[in-house]
Amino acid sequence: MNTDLLQPYDAELEEVVLGACLIESASMALVGDKLRPEMFYVDAHREIYAALQNLHRAGRPVDIITAKEELAARGKLDVAGGPYNLTRLCMRVASSAHLEEHVQIVQEKFVRREMILGLHRLLPSAADETVDLGDTLADLRHLADYLEGECGCADHLRDMDRLMEDTVQQVRMRVEHNVDGITGIPTGLNELDRITTGWQRGDLDIIAARPSVGKTAFALHLAHSAAAAGYHVTVYSLEMQGERLGDRWLLATAPNVSPDHLRGGQLTDDEQWQVSRAATELSRLPIHVDDNPSTGIERIRASARLLQSKGKCDMVIIDYLQLCEMKTEQKNRNREQEVAETSRKAKLLAKELDIPVVLLCQLNRDCETRRGHRPELNDLRESGAIEQDADMVMLLYRPELYGLTTEPVSKFPSEGLGVVIVAKQRNGQTGDAYFGYNKSLTKMGDYVPPETWMKLHAK
Repeated sequence: MNTDLLQPYDAELEEVVLGACLIESASMALVGDKLRPEMFYVDAHREIYAALQNLHRAGRPVDIITAKEELAARGKLDVAGGPYNLTRLCMRVASSAHLEEHVQIVQEKFVRREMILGLHRLLPSAADETVDLGDTLADLRHLADYLEGECGCADHLRDMDRLMEDTVQQVRMRVEHNVDGITGIPTGLNELDRITTGWQRGDLDIIAARPSVGKTAFALHLAHSAAAAGYHVTVYSLEMQGERLGDRWLLATAPNVSPDHLRGGQLTDDEQWQVSRAATELSRLPIHVDDNPSTGIERIRASARLLQSKGKCDMVIIDYLQLCEMKTEQKNRNREQEVAETSRKAKLLAKELDIPVVLLCQLNRDCETRRGHRPELNDLRESGAIEQDADMVMLLYRPELYGLTTEPVSKFPSEGLGVVIVAKQRNGQTGDAYFGYNKSLTKMGDYVPPETWMKLHAK
């Protein structure tokens, strides 16, 4: 087998790049942040460039004399071919013309070698059916991300001229696409839309609550509202089976169906007709559900990227953070560090795909002992990094659960009343948004106070 096919390189081009760096002092400034020693295929070239890079970083002049001294000090002069080889390299070029193009080719050949090696490492996993396919795909995605970074595809450095051009373009898009001040994906609640202007692209939005408050029900309402507005939503349900989510959507769409009848299989003829009609209506919505209980953030990322490549992922909802499978190569990591890493990766997912990621999260027990039981930011469970990574943190609160007859802040009657406490919003205001829900917590909407309360507080 021709080994050059497996290890693409150009020794002459490497020599040209090194020669340019040796004869012109400005050359290292051009290539120092683009090339690393391991990008050179020939051992001697690798050692020479490492010496030149060390000189440049130390602020020392780079020429044939200093390079020889540096190589000798590192004990690598013989490996580099001695003074004769340095002299020969200097004679290879007359100037650093076209240096940037030469550097790009050296870099591309390195990326191709890394691609070949990476794919060879993955071949056994791809052929071994005992290895989880999702893990293999995640490893493949890691390799692709690494290669994209190495070849400069992920370079986000922009000057102010380009940044202002891109910023003004986004402003124009918000003006063109706003609907009554809503520039993002609608939440389905008018008050929450007013505070947030909708789910914004690139944001990590945390929805946190104590168990049984209604995180999943609230998330399903968000998914339904976004899908009804024409956005493709992907729900990753680590806690509940997909069919159970389907039950809740059916009950939300067919509110006259008894939840007990649906669960017990005792639907009347009319209820069966309503369920059938609701299922037909829901089937048209652009929602995907993944209920794999062993899903981790890397698998979610790979799945979401695949869906987006098909134009079918405008928003991701993950239910919920603490159930995400948290694999790490680092040993001796505690639970808080694992949660922090997963939270950070969720934020990176939002930025990478340029979509809103809604991440559900548990609150600790502190609010249970607090007067009024109203949750606060410091109740976020297991890691302060969640608050740090999030662009927005919303805390769900149902005063009715705690036996309160009225909500402490608004004084609204607590029956059927829910509160979304926007406790943090990096790019906007904070505040409370109220929503109403039915007894089975399957249908939600804007809160409308009872007529008796309205009459009592009319003056």
